Formats: sequence, structure tokens, C-alpha cells
Amino acid sequence: MDKPVVPAVDPIELASALASVGPICDRCLGRRLAGLSSGLLNRERGQALRAASGASAAAHETTCWVCQGTFLRAGEWAGKAVQLVAEHEFATFLFGVHLSPRQEAVAEFLDERYPSPWAEPFKRDANRELGKAFEQLLVERGRAATVNFERPDVQFTVDLETGAVALTVAPVFFYGRYRKLVRGIPQTHWPCRSCRGRGCAGCEGTGKQYPTSVEELVLPAFLSATGGTGGHLHGAGREDVDARMLGRGRPFVVEVKEPRIRTLDLDAMAREVNAAADGKVEVLDLRSGTTDLVARVKEEHADKKYRARVEFGAAVSEGGFQGALADLVGEIEQRTPVRVRHRRADLVRRRSVHEVSGRLVSPTEAEVEILCGGGLYVKELISGDEGATQPNLASLLGVPAKVVELDVLDVLDQF
Repeated sequence: MDKPVVPAVDPIELASALASVGPICDRCLGRRLAGLSSGLLNRERGQALRAASGASAAAHETTCWVCQGTFLRAGEWAGKAVQLVAEHEFATFLFGVHLSPRQEAVAEFLDERYPSPWAEPFKRDANRELGKAFEQLLVERGRAATVNFERPDVQFTVDLETGAVALTVAPVFFYGRYRKLVRGIPQTHWPCRSCRGRGCAGCEGTGKQYPTSVEELVLPAFLSATGGTGGHLHGAGREDVDARMLGRGRPFVVEVKEPRIRTLDLDAMAREVNAAADGKVEVLDLRSGTTDLVARVKEEHADKKYRARVEFGAAVSEGGFQGALADLVGEIEQRTPVRVRHRRADLVRRRSVHEVSGRLVSPTEAEVEILCGGGLYVKELISGDEGATQPNLASLLGVPAKVVELDVLDVLDQF
């Protein structure tokens, strides 16, 4: 493909033409040809171009037809930003500006009438100057931070027309694992099925289906320590409400919104969470996380190991029981269980069972351990779910079977 033809531009002629439009300051003159040379400030570049082109003397920034003194207020706006984050911990920052309608019109006029392949956008110059002024004010207050263009801890937006400065604080993330030691607790807040969270007689006005959750037991300590305004617990999958999560625990990430403090003593946090949870939940292996980790945790489909206590509708023999367990190993075709079809797509999925072992506690009771791929519904592997899961333990034995207690023994993740 042929490269587009770029009209030749003489920088000296362009500088002279810009100066002839009206009074222009050295900064704005130099910014229009910023890519022409490196190592110079826009003001220094403008001075050199002005001298080379023989243009009239530089205008004061307040009378410049391009900026009209905008950059003279950088220190004022940076000061507002410093005040906004006076009680915030942060290591990185970024400034952004909203141009006034006039500034947008001037930028459009310059691009149409005086196109330059070396021009730097007005916004970029303004953002840089605001950042420099902000850094200097921080130094004067014994603080330090650096610009981050990707994921700054704090970000400021300056409206150049009104002078308003808005603050956006990035969330902070903490990775860990949780153990759920009792049954009857969901992973996250579960609105009441009857009133959908509004509060009713059935939920005693709480708006919740269950009195608490792993999230509600873990999150408050993080909110208190960081001064955050809210947050979420993101888990690597989730166990059933009536199942325990034992062993090394399930990976999770706590996200705290608008934190004032970003660095915590995580050993102390674990002790605080565990004490407040009072034996219901434990957290361990806490460490700082990132926003990328949320996606990784939520997308993790790790193998899992389960222990199920099973009841049969009729007596089974030891030989028949062991033979049925052996036949469960391999590929499983599992239609979305009846119990979750109201909230999940009704599909047939292929899952894997890697290992199964078990023992009969009585002719009608057994304990079964299953190592399987992520996404397998273990209760339905036992019961068959009206034939929706094939093979299943009930059909292999020829008697009804159901899980009466389920524990997750391990999540074999890669974290």
C-alpha cells in the first residue's frame, strides 16, 4: 500500500504565519512545532522559531490568541488537586483536561488553516504542565508521586472553562484464599427471593435470603482499614451455599472502591477478619493484588476435590458401589441442572472426572471423594438430576442417590 503524500511544510514559514494571525506566546508557537526538535521546552522552541522567522515579539500569555493565559493557572489547579488528595495515599497520578468550547474551536481552526506534522495537542501540553506543578507542590509538602498513564492511583480532571477539578480514585485490590467452615453461607450478598432485596416479612426486613455471606464477613475490615466507600469479593468460582470450603481455601480478590489508604498490614488484616468471622470464615495468604488479577481469578477453571456424604434409596453392595465409582471416571455429559436453569443457560456441557474413591458407611450411606475438572456439578453427578447428567452414580447403581453433605477439599488453581 502506498504511503499517503504529506504536503511539505516549511517550519519557518509556518511560524511566521502563526505569528501574523495575532499575538501569540512562545509556548503556543513552539507547541505547534513540538515534534521538530527534542530536548527543548515549547517556550524555548518558540523563542528559536520566532527569532529565525523574524516574527514580532512574543505576546504575554494573557493576551495570546491561542491559550489566553490558561497555563498561568496551572499552579492554582494543581493546588486544588493537592487539597483533594490531602488524606489519600497514592504513588501514581494522572491529569486530564476538558477544553472550553473556545479552545476546541481554536484547535480545530489551527488544524484546518495551519496544519503541522509536528504539532503537539493542547491537551497534552496542559496535562504535562499540571503534572509538573502538582509534583512540585507534593515535594514542598514532603510527598512524592509519579505519572502513570495506564493505571494511576488517582486521576484529576480539570475543566479549563470553569476551573473545577474532579478526583477519581482507583480501586485497590487484595488477593487471598478463604475457608468457609460452616454451611448455609453464600459467597456474596444474596437478595431475598420474595422481595428482591426490598425487605419483607419473609426476610424480616433485611432484604437478604441469608443472614450473611463470605463477602459480608470479609469486606468490612478492608473498608475500615482503607477508608473505602464500598467493594466486592471476587471468587475463583463458588461453592454451593450448603457446602463448606476447606483445605487451602478458595482464591479470591477483594476490591475496595475509593480507598484513602492503599497499603495495609495484611497479616493483621487476616487476624482481624478471622476474629470478626467467629469461626464461620477464615482468610489466609493475603497479599496485594491488581485489577488484572480479578479477571484471572474469575476466569480460573481449576480442578477441584470434593467430599460428599451420600444417601441411597435402597441398600447397595460393596462390589456394586466400587464398580459404579470406577465407571464415573472419564468424560461426563452434564445438562445445566434443574436447580439453576432459571439463572444459567440451559446447555449440555462436557466435564471430566479424574479420580473417584469412596467407602460405604452403611448399606444406604457412603462417603465419596471426587477429583474433577472445574465446572462439574457434583450433586448431579451423584443423583443424575432426572437423567440430565450422564453417567451418574444413581443410574450406575440402579437406586436413587443424593448428596446430603458436600465439602470442597481443595481448589487446584495456578495462583
